[in-house]
Amino acid sequence: MSNLKNIKSKIYSLSDLKIQSDKWKENGEKIVFTNGCFDLVHRGHIEVLANTADLGDKLIIGLNSDSSIKELKGENRPIMDEITRSILLASLQFVDAIVFFSEETPYKLIENLVPDILAKGGDYKVTEISGNEVVLENGGEVILIPFIDGFSSTNIVEKIKQS
Repeated sequence: MSNLKNIKSKIYSLSDLKIQSDKWKENGEKIVFTNGCFDLVHRGHIEVLANTADLGDKLIIGLNSDSSIKELKGENRPIMDEITRSILLASLQFVDAIVFFSEETPYKLIENLVPDILAKGGDYKVTEISGNEVVLENGGEVILIPFIDGFSSTNIVEKIKQS
């Protein structure tokens, strides 16, 4: 399989990912789920995702759709469209699957996939993380991953505007 086909094969619909995730679980693999916008992917994203992937065997990223980001961050966002963001993330060797969501939160994804571990950046409390109760009620863990200080897509946008 070509490199590009391999990258694109990591981008799933929810129904296809549910089937794949169930296969991984049947093989005894620990599924880790995280989510975000990942607009202007930077070093902070990469380090947090690498640390998140280390928590289990398979890393699934719930990726905010373009419409979802517009709702959350305003009319001028995202900077990069969802296809570009998904291909960038899928190109990381430690990312196993990308799935889009258009809702305000990834609750529906978490409810369908029921990951073993739900991980989120350290600026949240466990009780604030969407889907935490689904994971905990099914014997999973919710883990906060420390952020890498000084990295933010919003800061990058501001820096570009000023230059």
